[in-house]
Amino acid sequence: MIDHVSTTVADIEKARAFYDAVLGSLGAVRVMNAEHGPIAISGYGRGGKPSFWIAGGTGEAPALAGHVAFAAPDRGAVDAFYKAAIAAGARDNGEPGLRPHYHENYYGAFVIDPDGNRLEAVCHAPA
Repeated sequence: MIDHVSTTVADIEKARAFYDAVLGSLGAVRVMNAEHGPIAISGYGRGGKPSFWIAGGTGEAPALAGHVAFAAPDRGAVDAFYKAAIAAGARDNGEPGLRPHYHENYYGAFVIDPDGNRLEAVCHAPA
C-alpha cells in the first residue's frame, strides 16, 4: 500500500551523511539525489528502489508537512485517486502525469489534504 515516505531535514548534506551510515547498517543505500528548486532530496532503499526520502536545504528545515505516496496498480488508479481526493476537498499539488525526472515510467498525482499533508499516488509500470 505504501510506496514511499519522506521527512524534512535542516541540512541536506549532514542528513545524507547520517542516513548513509544509519540506513547502510540495515542494508539500504542512497539510490537517488534530485533538486526541486531550493530543496534537495535523496531517496534510500534496497534493490534500486527508493522508499524513504529526505528533503531539505542548507540550514533551515523547509516548511513542508508530511508526505506519503500510495502505490497504485496502474495509471487509471492514479487518475481515480486524484479525482477522488479533489472531490473530497484536497488541493491540487500536481495533476496526474509522467514525472520522467524520477524515471521514465513514474506516473504520479499529488494533492494536499485538508490538514496540509502531501499525498501522492504513484504507478511505476509502463503504460
